[in-house]
Amino acid sequence: MTVKQTVAFSKSAANIFFHILTRCNLKCRHCYVNPDQHGRNTLPIDTIESWLGLFARSNRDSNVIFLGGEPTLHPDLSRAVKHARFLGYRSITIDTNGYLFHDILNKVDPADVDYFSFSLDGAKPEINDALRGAGSFEACTAGIRSAVARGFSTSLIYTVSSANLHDLKNMPPLLKELNVNRFFIQVIGIRGQSAATDADISVPTLHQVTRDEWLATVPDVARQVGEQGITVTYPKVFLLPGETFECGARVAKNFFIFPNGRVYQCPLCEDFPIHSLEISENRLVQTRRINEADLFELNIPEGCVMNRLIQPDNLKYTEDGTPPYKIACCLLKEEIRAE
Repeated sequence: MTVKQTVAFSKSAANIFFHILTRCNLKCRHCYVNPDQHGRNTLPIDTIESWLGLFARSNRDSNVIFLGGEPTLHPDLSRAVKHARFLGYRSITIDTNGYLFHDILNKVDPADVDYFSFSLDGAKPEINDALRGAGSFEACTAGIRSAVARGFSTSLIYTVSSANLHDLKNMPPLLKELNVNRFFIQVIGIRGQSAATDADISVPTLHQVTRDEWLATVPDVARQVGEQGITVTYPKVFLLPGETFECGARVAKNFFIFPNGRVYQCPLCEDFPIHSLEISENRLVQTRRINEADLFELNIPEGCVMNRLIQPDNLKYTEDGTPPYKIACCLLKEEIRAE
């Protein structure tokens, strides 16, 4: 049996995260999309195909991930997928909230799409729907079942925050029931909606979990899922003493493309106009310094520079002012592979 490829979070990996629109039918409390910085337009299919060709010329061995917003809201997503396959990309993934608009499952087949990757943030509706919206649990799990029934490989993404860490332990049996192939555990980033200053004060703020909370729960759940024969990918987040920090922008190739033409290499930079690249007249050009690339070269005791700047609450310091641990790059993750 051939194991299909999808997004990879390892050294030397190459990924193209292509946001073809920013519009979505949901308003997830932790959504990282920031239309003020990323654009509000939906890219026309001719532009999508042109930009896919632009990156294929120098990154043909990359994994392409179509995102939004909700990418299945784009009426020409199936054509974009087929063009990416024609260009010879290593793998093609569609990230979705599970509503699967425009009858997408009947417009592509498993030869076109390597993975449909579904976002679900709780093992039960009351946890997930409080984060993603009423009815989203039912829609997502129904979408997974429909995709599996049609022969597609599926993965599930769970974004851990203070609101749902306690429910992560209930995911292994659900994953088995849904028959997914891969499980991605993410940590919430304080950006987009979770960083908004005009949020509804009646809704509790989402926070990252502490080091002790993370280490007490996430690695064990990942192990349990792996024992079920499901490949698990999760961020280490907190490096052990003596472990070396590595920046994904230095050791891998990741491009985060947005409808307004901005191209970032670090997702933590996406709330700010410090993108290192942009698409202009169908050319990928470097932006003026200072930009995110200047940060990639910095070495600090805390590990990730952008983490220190925008979400430092996950850091601690000893009495002499030194951190007892470093924060790992969010683009370099642990993996438990299914045998």
